[in-house]
Amino acid sequence: MSTMEPLLVPAPVLVELDWLASSRLGVKPFCSFLADVRAGEITIVDLLGEDYARVDELLTRYADLQLGFVDSAVLAVVERLGERKLATLDRRHFATVRPRHADSIELVPVG
Repeated sequence: MSTMEPLLVPAPVLVELDWLASSRLGVKPFCSFLADVRAGEITIVDLLGEDYARVDELLTRYADLQLGFVDSAVLAVVERLGERKLATLDRRHFATVRPRHADSIELVPVG
């Protein structure tokens, strides 16, 4: 049994990940990511209807922060799944936004 935690990626992140990887490194890293998805090493989490309602709430509540759809969707999925950790490079948004299910979320890598 693996001691690694499962890696879950909310579906809206895929477009950003593709753009970031392709614009900086070419297509090969994103294709490697997709291979990991196919191999079951990474799980893509689709949004549910309740997630879209939460995204709407977050976009309205944090309008001044310009949180955006993808970050709001990530937080909605994190809340729905009861996750306490979030892998992100976007510390500005995720250090500010307060989740429903916890006082805060541990952001990794630690900055």
